[in-house]
Amino acid sequence: MTYRGAGVDIDAGDTLVERIKPHVRRTMRPEVMTDLGGFAGLCALPSRYKEPLLVSCTDGVGTKLKLAFLTGRHDTVGIDLVAMNVNDMVVCGAEPLLFLDYFASGRLDVGVAERVVAGIADGCQAAGCALIGGETAELPGFYADGEYDLAGFSVGVVEKSRRVDGRAIRAGDRLLGLASSGFHSNGYSLVRRVFLDHMNLPLDAAPPGLDEPLASALLRPTRIYVRALRALHDAELLRGAAHITGGGLVENPTRMLPADARLKLRIDLGSWTVPPIFGLLARGGDVADAEMLRTFNMGIGMVVCVPGDRAAEAQTLLQRADEQVFSIGEVVAADAPDMPVEFVGKVSA
Repeated sequence: MTYRGAGVDIDAGDTLVERIKPHVRRTMRPEVMTDLGGFAGLCALPSRYKEPLLVSCTDGVGTKLKLAFLTGRHDTVGIDLVAMNVNDMVVCGAEPLLFLDYFASGRLDVGVAERVVAGIADGCQAAGCALIGGETAELPGFYADGEYDLAGFSVGVVEKSRRVDGRAIRAGDRLLGLASSGFHSNGYSLVRRVFLDHMNLPLDAAPPGLDEPLASALLRPTRIYVRALRALHDAELLRGAAHITGGGLVENPTRMLPADARLKLRIDLGSWTVPPIFGLLARGGDVADAEMLRTFNMGIGMVVCVPGDRAAEAQTLLQRADEQVFSIGEVVAADAPDMPVEFVGKVSA
């Protein structure tokens, strides 16, 4: 008996390592001290930090991967994997330094794995962090044929005195919303239930109201907001931020506030245009507005809090970073802490 006969091909793993080395090298930072293939990756802290705090995040892509399996498109989910980590990290003002991935499948398909890792490298380049290592696990009998799972791990750094923890937020501050690229990587269990099971929409055709095939809209990768938020932070304009993931616009924005803050976030639901894909899902699945707001980003992938008297300056800076920006609300005084988001107007999905 052999390990290959039991379902694990060591040679395929070795081939993958060689094929992904060029993708890994294009993400390198000067602080990285090792090459791919060692037991661990070494990375120094940038010397410009006087009191560095390490910041860490981990996340996955979720059932959005099912659409990659169905379509055979594996080049974007790696970007999603990076985005879900670094977007969480940058809300505290951190600079992403390094990233590691975990790729697990029942049988290693080198071509598929290389496309996934190439996407991870694309995401790392967009975020400015190094893909310093990872793990490829071949687990026969554990995953269905043709399927895999992804997890990502990110480490960054922020100056202790310049960390963003929401304590600078004041009543009168403005909330700016940065446009999303679609559903990002959240809510795909409901997305698949509505579009594929209930509406029986073909993935390779454009449904009414969309100008592209459904698969293209659903597999568009999560937008990476690192460079935009870092620009705000460098200009001392970032008082708080919330990455809009699971929990949608109902639960995520208040996470930027300290637990004892007597403040409330007021969001005007009519201040931006909700992308058509959200309306298509709401109508096709008869999904209530409240459910949409609590499940999806509704076209706003990141909410940032900036000083009210410098909101125009912040919006210009974000637009220069190629973000579509909407002024979506404000911070107001509250009688008690832990107040829910106050929505004004009606969602136009």
